[in-house]
Amino acid sequence: MPSEKPVAVVVGVGAGLGAALARRFAAGYAVALVARSQDYLAELAGELRSSGATALPVAANVADGAQIEVAVATVRRELGEPAVLLYNAAMRPFGRLMETKPSTFENTWRVNAFAAFLWSQQVVPAMVAAGTGVILFTGATAGTRPYPTSAAFGPSKFALRGLAQVMARDLGPQGLHVAYINIDGAIDSPFIRQRFPELTEADMLKPAAIAEAYWHVAHQDRSAWTQEIDLRPFKEKF
Repeated sequence: MPSEKPVAVVVGVGAGLGAALARRFAAGYAVALVARSQDYLAELAGELRSSGATALPVAANVADGAQIEVAVATVRRELGEPAVLLYNAAMRPFGRLMETKPSTFENTWRVNAFAAFLWSQQVVPAMVAAGTGVILFTGATAGTRPYPTSAAFGPSKFALRGLAQVMARDLGPQGLHVAYINIDGAIDSPFIRQRFPELTEADMLKPAAIAEAYWHVAHQDRSAWTQEIDLRPFKEKF
């Protein structure tokens, strides 16, 4: 039976920010957890359920159109229509222009931007019909000032940021809050700690702290919506 709670879908659930978003929104929503890793989703969903939350693991390739349709249909059937979409999926290759394969460029764009477009098209009609809804996109520094080694990542985040701005202007007057959350710095996660062992705890953004900012933006009064915010650790230069 559909949940009595409003439904939040977290797309791109890993051990860092995705899990933190799921934990934070599970406090007030039935959460759908979407990613490829079925084992990790089941583990996280079990953790949330043990604390009394409603959590649905949905294993899917988040950038495959057919699988997106199946995933959304599953969420509708098991929980109800999504009231919140948190698009956190990302592909982050490193490489300069001549080091980047065309396939890497295309795949990065598909995960970071095109799939966000597809997920939005799936959930927006019901949100418009309800006159309310929230869509938050996880951005990055590369969407505003990319490094030379972001030949694939930078353009894809610029595209995501542009999509967020278009949607905010289009859907805001219809009651939907769309925002781009610029994560300006390294997120404390197993991947980052392994790749950048020189970073200290103070150098990184804490996933739970980021998730708290998402929660705040998702619950702003419509008379004072944020369309774009920057989050960075106190030590980050900007």
